Amino acid sequence: MASSLNIFRMLDKKKKQSIIKKFQTHDGDTGSNEVQIAILAAEIEELAGHLKNHPKDHSSRRGLLRKVSGRRNLMRYLKKENPESYEQLVKKLKIKPAKVITKPDGSTASVEEELAEEIELIGKNHDSAK
Repeated sequence: MASSLNIFRMLDKKKKQSIIKKFQTHDGDTGSNEVQIAILAAEIEELAGHLKNHPKDHSSRRGLLRKVSGRRNLMRYLKKENPESYEQLVKKLKIKPAKVITKPDGSTASVEEELAEEIELIGKNHDSAK
């Protein structure tokens, strides 16, 4: 019975340590953005595999969405603070970079910026309707 409970454990120690060694920026680094993103990527990969076998496991799906959101936020920060490291990490992890939209006036914006602007406009319209 106890062995069946350990079938779905997130990352075992060995796998997590190997990820940390691969992505650390200096000796003893366990918490840099690069390491955190790599760990989240591995956890997301495992959760996605679990959900393929258990499509009705909604609590795991919620956990997956939370991890994806956390990874997205860390990647946004890393892209802003250290674009070179961001590009290297995207290549190493084989993650799609954030999409960039070209606006009609020729300027560019990321999908997240575009959504934030739309949400802000909707909020203003909602407030003015009151």
